[in-house]
Amino acid sequence: MSLRLAIVNKAYSSWSLRPWLVLTHFGVPFEETVIAMGRPETRSEILNFSPTGKCPALRDGDILVFESLAIIEYIAESFPNLPIWPRDKRARALARSLSNEMHGGFLALRNHCPTQFLRPVRQIALTSEVESDVARIEAAWREARAQFGAGGPFLFGEFSAADAMFAPVVNRFHTYDVAVGPQTRAYMDAIMALPAWKAWIAGARQEPWRIESYDSL
Repeated sequence: MSLRLAIVNKAYSSWSLRPWLVLTHFGVPFEETVIAMGRPETRSEILNFSPTGKCPALRDGDILVFESLAIIEYIAESFPNLPIWPRDKRARALARSLSNEMHGGFLALRNHCPTQFLRPVRQIALTSEVESDVARIEAAWREARAQFGAGGPFLFGEFSAADAMFAPVVNRFHTYDVAVGPQTRAYMDAIMALPAWKAWIAGARQEPWRIESYDSL
């Protein structure tokens, strides 16, 4: 197995973070290709890896997988010895449900608080729609922690794919100084203490590309 993950700027990419975090946290060997956003040649370069013209995309020999959640499922299937999804069937069902909710939802939060891993922490005013997204996410995290979180600080105790799916939300809540409860803050701190998270941030700092429209938010 020879895995290559194509991603875009670590400073700004929530979707690229998710499978990268899974691969890195669980120690799965892979090579990465980083394609800088916002250039005339960006789309054509991405099309060399993915037919959607979007990242991330994973190649395993002649197998191509695109879309973050599909990539995570492929990694879990390829390495069944790793607890990428919770082992407990009930926990796994909830983890997959929440991950799919994240994959397709919370558009108000995404649009109002774009991912920016290098932005200084600074609060902005939230719309009622964003506040509704925040409330739902906090409720979902509380539910997972209450039912299945006894074994550790993450949503299902140990770190899992569900945590990777919500990791960009942790960045948004932290960077835009969103008012959250103490349980939410403790969970965020656990994610941000992960060596893989810190490695992603370090990689973002080393990137030579900056995008003014993101940096001025």
